[in-house]
Amino acid sequence: MHEQLIIPTITKFKAEFKAEPERIFLSPGRINIIGEHVDYSDGFVLPAAIDKYICFAVRKLSQTNLCTIIAKDLGEEYTFDVTMEVKPVKQMWMNYILGVFSQLQKPENVFCGMEIVFSSTIPMGSGLSSSAALECGFAYILNELFDLQLSKKEIAVIGQKSEHSFAGVQCGIMDQFASVFGKENKVIMLDCHSLEHQYFDADLKGYSLLLFDSCVKHTHLTSGYNERRKDVEHGKKILWKKFPEIEKFRDFTIAMLDSVKEEMGSVSYKRCFYLLKEIHRVEMAAKAISEGDIEYLGTLLTETHVGLSTEFEVSCNELDFLVENTLQQEGVLGSRIMGGGFGGCSINLIQENKAEKVIEAISEKYFEYFNIQMKIYHVKISEGIKEYTNEYII
Repeated sequence: MHEQLIIPTITKFKAEFKAEPERIFLSPGRINIIGEHVDYSDGFVLPAAIDKYICFAVRKLSQTNLCTIIAKDLGEEYTFDVTMEVKPVKQMWMNYILGVFSQLQKPENVFCGMEIVFSSTIPMGSGLSSSAALECGFAYILNELFDLQLSKKEIAVIGQKSEHSFAGVQCGIMDQFASVFGKENKVIMLDCHSLEHQYFDADLKGYSLLLFDSCVKHTHLTSGYNERRKDVEHGKKILWKKFPEIEKFRDFTIAMLDSVKEEMGSVSYKRCFYLLKEIHRVEMAAKAISEGDIEYLGTLLTETHVGLSTEFEVSCNELDFLVENTLQQEGVLGSRIMGGGFGGCSINLIQENKAEKVIEAISEKYFEYFNIQMKIYHVKISEGIKEYTNEYII
């Protein structure tokens, strides 16, 4: 199943380093069924790891302090000295890796050189968290190669902090957590306040999750994301000022929010209104999945899109068009924008035997309207980060 990714990665490693890699690791992307933008607001999210991976071919070099990393798909490489303090660099992909390494440069952790080639089937810029897969995959590799005794939770947090400190995106924990903790055919209901989590069987009963990639990523993703966080933080301050007894943001009620609407301002009010409603939708979605109520799950997905588009305002014309037109097709239960916003994918809950007709209709409409060829990703819910142990002779 993974051969189409692993074999070219190994081949590239052998061509560049004139040696066999010693170990192979796979780090997955993720989908989020529901719970968008609530992972930095004490909410619940419902992500899952998917069968799109970054593959790392790795060799440890005890005779040198140099670590050379080749990004096969980008045609770029970077070398750094593991004994020197690392700082952000121009190559953004490398910052995710250096951000991880910087947190582990402690006196008790002794590193040596490495050779790494990585390649990916996670489409970049599509909202499937290739960055979290890269961060957590590298942290997992260091943990394995150098016996750092990190827990899965620590690996996820290290990935998140890397994004904060070296990439400049103040993301929540969901993406990294899903990449590390994913299980085949299970969704994770994660409490983003305590990091407690539970698994639910993802039996979609004749329906499948399809991702429609708009193939656009508007440049204000990072700035827009950070602005939304500021809007939310402003709203939270106003709420806690009036209701200091409330412990977690998710415990505020809409009535409480309404009581400070004027003081908060319309923008922060809309952001907080969306978040409180979305946190409740996640709980309802977990219940719907556990009870096999797939129709209601679809309704919740569509409600989330409306909130993301009109209240949190992170959608765009292309995604609104995709969702609106997909919902008009027979066999579609729900559709919404997925990820940080401003482009990327929609996630769609579609009857399996109607999926091809829906794909054909939406691809045609989207191309006609925007002159963009939409991409389609069929995804399966899969395992989190793992070492790949099958033997290959190539």
